[in-house]
Amino acid sequence: MPPVPSPLEVSPTPPPVSTGRKRIEVAALVCLVLLAGVAGYLFAERSGIQSLRENAGHRLDLLAAAIDNEVTRVTHIPGMLALHPEILDLLRDGEQRAARQPAVNRYLERLAAQHVDSLAVFVMDRRGRVVASSDWILTDNLLGADLSRRPYFQAAIKGAPYRQYAVDGVRDEPGFFFAQPIRDERQDWKIVGVAVMKASIRAVERQWLANEAPALIADGNGVVLLSAPATWRYASLQPLSGEQVDELVRAQFDGRKLGVMSLDIDARAALTGSVVHLSGRAAEALGSGRDHDYLAVSRNLPGTAWHLIVFSSLQPVAREAMQYALLVVAALASLVLWLLYQRQRRRVIQARLGLQAVLESANRDLEQKVAARTEDLTRTVETLEAEVHERMQAETTLREAQEELVQAGKLAVLGQLATGITHELNQPLGAVRTLAGNSIEFLKRGDQQTAEKNLRIVCDLADQMGGIIQPLKSFARKAPATAARVDVAHPVGNALFLLDQSLRRSGVRVSNDCAPEEWFAWCDANRLQQVLINLIGNAADAMHACPERVLEIAPSRAADGRIALTVSDTGCGLPADALDRIFEPFFTTKGAGEGLGLGLAISRDIVRDFGGELLAENRTEGGARFIILLPADMGRANS
Repeated sequence: MPPVPSPLEVSPTPPPVSTGRKRIEVAALVCLVLLAGVAGYLFAERSGIQSLRENAGHRLDLLAAAIDNEVTRVTHIPGMLALHPEILDLLRDGEQRAARQPAVNRYLERLAAQHVDSLAVFVMDRRGRVVASSDWILTDNLLGADLSRRPYFQAAIKGAPYRQYAVDGVRDEPGFFFAQPIRDERQDWKIVGVAVMKASIRAVERQWLANEAPALIADGNGVVLLSAPATWRYASLQPLSGEQVDELVRAQFDGRKLGVMSLDIDARAALTGSVVHLSGRAAEALGSGRDHDYLAVSRNLPGTAWHLIVFSSLQPVAREAMQYALLVVAALASLVLWLLYQRQRRRVIQARLGLQAVLESANRDLEQKVAARTEDLTRTVETLEAEVHERMQAETTLREAQEELVQAGKLAVLGQLATGITHELNQPLGAVRTLAGNSIEFLKRGDQQTAEKNLRIVCDLADQMGGIIQPLKSFARKAPATAARVDVAHPVGNALFLLDQSLRRSGVRVSNDCAPEEWFAWCDANRLQQVLINLIGNAADAMHACPERVLEIAPSRAADGRIALTVSDTGCGLPADALDRIFEPFFTTKGAGEGLGLGLAISRDIVRDFGGELLAENRTEGGARFIILLPADMGRANS
């Protein structure tokens, strides 16, 4: 019977789609996605600009409130001055003006001191000349200054209170000027002078400069009075003519350059929230270095012709709009791709069913191969585990051997320490015995002072022996020596004192060139004394059988700047074959039972702990020479 065809073999195959139709569908979908992205961008941009307008409105409210607060705090002062009787008397009586002026000056000074941000409070007569001022005590005061051409004076003398931003010609410092006419009730309320308060703009400037976004205040002529950034100050919103600039400089800005930079901003258009383009020096002041578009929102300050304008960069709006457009494009593209995927998935499923039988057969073959390979890998892993176990046992044995070697080394060092302590304590103990016996004799004689001196030396030797308990720490590299500024003559003198009796009995003549307060080294005094005692004792032993026994100790300056302390003798010198081994532990040139060979090794390691060196050589004239190289103390120049 012939085989029955499977469902895969008889299932219908979808008709193929032509290439031209596919291209048209793809092009249409791409256009749809792009149009959606453009629409999303326009929508997000419009929403972002509206949000910027709202935020700019809030900023305008805050900045306007701050300015109004600074203004209202001091606007009442000129009106208060206009009613003060002493000021009225000063303006009425021209003959007695000089006598009345000091009292008015002091009053204005006290008034200005009550307001931290006030720069000056002053009074002008009808001619515009300052007759009293709060800064009268200063050398650059306003007294006598002619301010008749100032707009605030011209407006006030005509009867209208006036506020103005200006730069005075005395101190060359800008500020807000508040002027109030002074009327005399005795003269039918005739205007007899003008009271002026000059307020500082520093507080407003600090607040504005702390603002992140640009902002400015422009007067009725379009000149920027305050701004953030500060480089916009005295720029103009629109280009000014030469006559306008000259008049403003003469009447208001006292020689300041105006209109050097034009921002090209229409203040009236900014009232409705217009987009302005800042370029050139105006853009450079913002730190961008490039031209950018800004949303400019403006507001008139009540009671003035000033415009308050804040700027909001459109770059964040453009970035957010682009991100929104990309999100729309991504979402729509994802939807289109999902639909295409679903259509293609149906085609793939039909093809996948046809391949399922083939895959099942291939899977069975693969499982058989994997099983065989797994068996091989299992045997390999077992072999590797055995090798790893053997290696770990070998490493454990090696570590135990290493620990035993380290312990043996520690025991050897402890033996050296015990032997070195016995060797180094012999000489101090002998000195203690001698000094203690002498002290007893001196006490018997009644020489208490000498006995006390010897006992103090015994105490020092006891301290020294306490420090010798662990003299070989530096040799074993357990602890560093304690270095300090040491007068080399002191440890040399102490060592010679301790060995004085022994040297006398041996007939050794000592030549010591170490003078106090001349040679200062950076080392430990007690340890240096220990080294010297060892070297001097060895030198005395070397000269035992010599007819001439001279011990020389001399300091000098080495070529590398270190202090070279030389201990020389007139003995038989060192054997040539011993010079290379003289500092080895347990090496000695003495006879059996006369030394352990540790003194020089310990002394070398002590000197090295100071950053120095101990050298040995033979003298050409006979005898040996040991040189102790020590770091010089740089705090004092040595001879």
